[in-house]
Amino acid sequence: MNYTLHQLQIFLKVAETKSITKAADALHLTQPAVSIQLKKLQDQFDIPLTEVVGKRLFITDFGREIEEAAQNIIDQAQSIQNKTMAYKGQLVGKIKISVVSTGKYVMPSFLSGFFQEHAGVKLEMDVTNKLRVVESLEQNQVDFSLVSIVPDHIRVNQMDLLQNKLYLVSNPSFEHKKITRLDQFFDNLPLIYRESGSGTRLTMERFIQSLKIQENMKMELSSNEAVKQAVMAGLGLSIMPLIGIKNELNLGQLKIIPIKGFPMQTTWSLIWLKGKRHAPAATAFLNYLSATKDDIIKKHFAWYEQY
Repeated sequence: MNYTLHQLQIFLKVAETKSITKAADALHLTQPAVSIQLKKLQDQFDIPLTEVVGKRLFITDFGREIEEAAQNIIDQAQSIQNKTMAYKGQLVGKIKISVVSTGKYVMPSFLSGFFQEHAGVKLEMDVTNKLRVVESLEQNQVDFSLVSIVPDHIRVNQMDLLQNKLYLVSNPSFEHKKITRLDQFFDNLPLIYRESGSGTRLTMERFIQSLKIQENMKMELSSNEAVKQAVMAGLGLSIMPLIGIKNELNLGQLKIIPIKGFPMQTTWSLIWLKGKRHAPAATAFLNYLSATKDDIIKKHFAWYEQY
């Protein structure tokens, strides 16, 4: 046997994605490079690791056995690397974070400096909707979660990072000068919502309910990007987090409607289960944030603070 760790890593990603193309994208490799390494690994076995039925790729029963063994080998290799770095006094380990979808514009700026300082620490970050984020935290699948609304049904500690400002936005051609009250907007114009379970959706609903007005909901979309495209196309208005529309505002593709009651504000907070015993890497990350978050805000979010 003369397989390499690189070949095993490629095979594991192919087994996970069931696609050479998706594996190549995930590994930032070309499709031919993945195919070549997969063939080199396959050439060392008389029994097929994969098979193609129709146009779909499947892992054979033997391939599943090799997948399990390959994962053990990769884990052991990582353990050796971690032990070496730890022996040299370097911080090692993995930090797992789940992030609500719009939080992808926030969290990287609070992560980059720490991971530049600690090359031995790995990051696993899942960007998903609020329900899945809270579920992953509740089941102790992650070290931290980034949310804009702290769940009240589980006991958590929290570190507030940044204000979440939400504005009423439209495409540039929308005329609002004759409309002075918020209820006048929603009497005649459709409001585009995020999907149920989204933190932005929940904030919108609470706000509109507090005004005791009836909005005209025309559309429900599953991502911040989809909402942006719909608003830019003139399909309606939406209430959107400022953090996710910086480029569109600068390019004149969206505009903020200045009206009383905005911005609505919540807070981007990093939360973790109360009583959780963090590994050294996670503890070091919390200490890093405590010491640097104000500087990070000044460096990366100065534009944001001006709104």
